[in-house]
Amino acid sequence: MSTENPMLNSVKEAFAPVTEAFKNFQNLEVPEAAREFVKKQAETAKERAADFYAGSEKATDAIESAVAGSVSEVAKISRNIQQAMYQDAEAFFAGIDKLASAKSLNEAVQIQSDLLRSRGEVLVSRAKASTEYLSKLVTESAKSAQDNFTKVYSKSA
Repeated sequence: MSTENPMLNSVKEAFAPVTEAFKNFQNLEVPEAAREFVKKQAETAKERAADFYAGSEKATDAIESAVAGSVSEVAKISRNIQQAMYQDAEAFFAGIDKLASAKSLNEAVQIQSDLLRSRGEVLVSRAKASTEYLSKLVTESAKSAQDNFTKVYSKSA
């Protein structure tokens, strides 16, 4: 008894050119000139991001030195946000650089998958650190409010 299906064989034959083209597309090489162009553009953008970050640091320093007191905590938060944005920009451009070095679609997909996984890990880490920081601020604020309330209550009693 034959296990070959003539209908299945005719479908396979009809789609053979598409299947072959898809196999070739996966291994399609990206020209070196295109990869170099993307790398140069990413490097230029990375330099501009570094300049912007340096400028924002100077502005924060100026604000911080001009204003004192409770603003220092706001400045600290602002610095952390600026630093996170700069780190995200650096990671983005490093990712573009890595993608630009991919010589095939399969390699680009693998690089993109690795980049997404690492960015996810960074986001989880930042969320945890933010939660801990916020918890600390709330605890300190509650303690300060309690101390102030105790002072006021003990004076009036």
